[in-house]
Amino acid sequence: MKNLKMKVARVENDISQEELAKRVGVTRQTIGMIEAGKFNPSLQLCIGICKALGKTLNDLFWEENDYEKI
Repeated sequence: MKNLKMKVARVENDISQEELAKRVGVTRQTIGMIEAGKFNPSLQLCIGICKALGKTLNDLFWEENDYEKI
């Protein structure tokens, strides 16, 4: 599933995939794959991305529909 929340937060902060990648210590391709839903980041990477974008884990990585399935 695409992570549109992360992409929107990145764009709102006027940060490129390349810049976000440098801030969290991964490649631009990794950021692109996370946004495209083709890579599941570690918890440590999720936290780094949240800090870089000024968001919480819930803001970027929690899907409302996931809660309904539990």
